[in-house]
Amino acid sequence: MPIHVRAQPGEYAEAVLLPGDPLRAKYIADTYLEDVVQRNEERGLLGYTGTYKGRPVSVQGTGMGCPGATIVFEELVQLGCKKLIRVGTCGGLQPHHALGDVIVALTAVPADSTALHLVGNEPHCPTASWSVIHGAVHVAKEIGQELHVGPIVSSDLFYNPDDGQYKRWSSRGVLAVEMEASALFTVGALRGVETGCLLTVSDIVVDGEFRRISDDDLRAAVDRMTKIALDVATSDH
Repeated sequence: MPIHVRAQPGEYAEAVLLPGDPLRAKYIADTYLEDVVQRNEERGLLGYTGTYKGRPVSVQGTGMGCPGATIVFEELVQLGCKKLIRVGTCGGLQPHHALGDVIVALTAVPADSTALHLVGNEPHCPTASWSVIHGAVHVAKEIGQELHVGPIVSSDLFYNPDDGQYKRWSSRGVLAVEMEASALFTVGALRGVETGCLLTVSDIVVDGEFRRISDDDLRAAVDRMTKIALDVATSDH
């Protein structure tokens, strides 16, 4: 039994949704899954297994930041999980973004130390699995949900003292900033499991202006993102 995700092999589905907020994991389980069983509560990292449209799926909170989240990723792989999809929030970095938009990450610039440590500080481009990217785009097209698809950046810092860094990332075409995907993609590559990342734009950080989404709009946007992620997680392709 792993140290932090206190479960036995087989108690988690092969496909797992990974919100940073453990309470969002509970919300997803309560709202979307049937036959739900709580599998973990160690250190407040709530995890659940159930079914969605008759197919097994799990949801597990990771906490904030690559170091702690990587513990969760590694332990889920130990438990036999094979498809790990982050569902989180992000700061949008492009002028055409609107609050509540959904982003699918192709790659994640590793502006964190964890992803680099995992590859011995060699040059590395953390990249999502094409199956998850393609699946998300296909599902979104089916339901008429617009997506932004492209590179994001994973940062160690939420309160960034470098006022110009967001502008530099934006000018290089980075769509959004968040805090876990680069490590997730790297663990996936090293352990041979599928990984992906869907994000809801909860903040806009463009031209020195900061705007935050309302709680009600955030909940609706997260619901749209979650439905796409669940369909991708439970797909055969």
